[in-house]
Amino acid sequence: MEQEAENPSAGTRRAGDEMSDIVEVDFQSYVNVELDLEENNHLAEVGHNVSSLTQALLPNEDASADDDDDSGTDHFNTEKSGTQLQRCERPGGVTSSLPDTFQTSHLLFYERFKAYQDYMLGDCKPSEVKAFTADYLEKVVEPCDWLALWSIGVFDVLVEVYDLDLKDLKACVKLVLPLQCDTRGCELTEEAIVTLLEANQHRLPLQELLVVYEQSGDFDLTALALEHLRFFYTHIWRQWEEEDEDDDFDYFVRCVEPRLRLYYDILEDRVPLGLVAEYKSLLENCSQCFQRFSVLCRGLRTNSDTELDNVSMVESLKLYDQLETFKRKLHIIENPLLRYVLGYKGNASQQCVQSRGLRASGMKVVHVVTASCSTIQLQSLLSDRLLPLCSSEDTEIQFYRDPVSAVERCHQGDVVIVLPGIYVVSSSIFLPDSITIEGFGLPDEVVIEKKNKGDSFVESTGADVRLSNIKFIQHDAIEGIMCVRQGTLNMENCVLQCETTGVIVRTSARLTMNMCDLYGSKGAGVEIYPGSVCRLLGNGIHHCKDGILIKDFADELDVMPSITMENNVIHNNAGYGVILVKSNNREQRDAALDPSEGPAGPTAVDQQQGGVPDPTDPTSNGSAENSTDCDAASASGRKLHFIRQISRNKETSCSRAVQDLMDHQIFVSIQGNQFRRNGMGDLGTFFY
Repeated sequence: MEQEAENPSAGTRRAGDEMSDIVEVDFQSYVNVELDLEENNHLAEVGHNVSSLTQALLPNEDASADDDDDSGTDHFNTEKSGTQLQRCERPGGVTSSLPDTFQTSHLLFYERFKAYQDYMLGDCKPSEVKAFTADYLEKVVEPCDWLALWSIGVFDVLVEVYDLDLKDLKACVKLVLPLQCDTRGCELTEEAIVTLLEANQHRLPLQELLVVYEQSGDFDLTALALEHLRFFYTHIWRQWEEEDEDDDFDYFVRCVEPRLRLYYDILEDRVPLGLVAEYKSLLENCSQCFQRFSVLCRGLRTNSDTELDNVSMVESLKLYDQLETFKRKLHIIENPLLRYVLGYKGNASQQCVQSRGLRASGMKVVHVVTASCSTIQLQSLLSDRLLPLCSSEDTEIQFYRDPVSAVERCHQGDVVIVLPGIYVVSSSIFLPDSITIEGFGLPDEVVIEKKNKGDSFVESTGADVRLSNIKFIQHDAIEGIMCVRQGTLNMENCVLQCETTGVIVRTSARLTMNMCDLYGSKGAGVEIYPGSVCRLLGNGIHHCKDGILIKDFADELDVMPSITMENNVIHNNAGYGVILVKSNNREQRDAALDPSEGPAGPTAVDQQQGGVPDPTDPTSNGSAENSTDCDAASASGRKLHFIRQISRNKETSCSRAVQDLMDHQIFVSIQGNQFRRNGMGDLGTFFY
């Protein structure tokens, strides 16, 4: 104590030294703790991103597994729960020497949609597609040490990936020895495969690689990523888009989504076969045109002969115009809205059934369709219909159990009588001759229901076909419940229960629809093409997407449709009661946008998503200001507009809507119609 008293500063110093040591230790611990926390947070963030990506890309991933554990670093656990993908067995079965691969070709629409939108492409432009794709692959594809099948159509060879060149979307591979190979129509040796690999500098496109199946789950993301890449460059990407000068738009919204939807619509039989054939033909023609155009442009850059340059320049301009035409046609088919309102004018691949004409014997036949009937029904049928029809000796009666068999044996002038019952048919009904089909009873008692998929339910091409007193129930008929391709169809007192599309009246065809009830169409209840004649009298058209769709291409065809609408009730349709599809020219647009109409006239000019793009002005939004500049629109490309007209008078007569319809020359007569509760208005005009 005395020493401390003698030298108090010594105690103070020692205490200070001790405090200093304590502070120093605490500071170092604090820094170390902060560094550990920062590193752990970084790992947790990376782990969370990996987990999110895995859950989004892997089908059947159990998301609930992450709910019980908040640790982000657990995602780096080396223990795998196993693959989430199915095994794809080799076609050769046990005779094949190659291992199985992952099953990735049966992904659903939403799985591909989410992968492209959220992870692979995002909001990139066409020129950025390759860079975005490489960045996506870098995150999910294993960099090395995995087996794959090099599959190029004529052979499959087992290779090992030891490096990636994502800039060119290629993998560096080496041959697995001894050689494991399956060939199709050719003989390959190990030397030939080695030579082929050396010619490619041992670098193969990732699209040509199929990841070998492993139960561990380590390569699930790799297999899925290569599937998305392969599908994209096979079904979505177009080779001319990389050199397209029009690059300032969201590639996913304009191109990927509509093409992906079209692919699945075709896969699920929701597009007519003729339109599918037309689309494939356009793709092939566009690709060939682009190849010729590219070769010609390369020649122009290297050729110094002035005279030859001039000839090549003219030819290249012709090819460019042709290429743009093909691209516009492809866009119309790819876009669901334009495909619906414009459709296609013909179906070359679908040959109409040939007319059988009159029987050589001159006999006429009454075809009676019934599965069974009572004596009272038979007596009533005999007295009411058969005796009047068979009063002469040149008429006979035949009985059938289903209407398709009866119609297939009809000749011109025959009559088909369908007794009450529900007749389920699996094929389309073709009417190439002038015959009469009538139900013997009320429409709800005589029901013909189609079950299987097909382009259409009933197709009429006869010169004078008559249908009456029958209820048609449609399932999965792509092109329509009733399609009048040519000739005349007279339909009376029928019920049409649609599921996809309603009645279609093609160019040069004639339809008279009297006292019928049509409902349920996901498209238009009645589609009327240019050059057709359509008489709608006393019908109910309701609960469809649109009531009546009129395709008036007056600037492209000499003959406009001729339409009579009298005493129809058009109500409760989701879109418009009547919608006109017109070309985008000054006279039509000025008439639709007449300012003298005031508030009761057109109230909105709305751009519909997916419209025909302006090839030189992709940022055009179809506003009212742009829509008035018709010359600029014609010069730069057609824009898509809707002119919506909502009647001021919402009473039963809808006098304003009727007056607007009467202003169009396509209507021969329009009177007594009623418009009620149509979602977007009674009359709309679609400019393309």
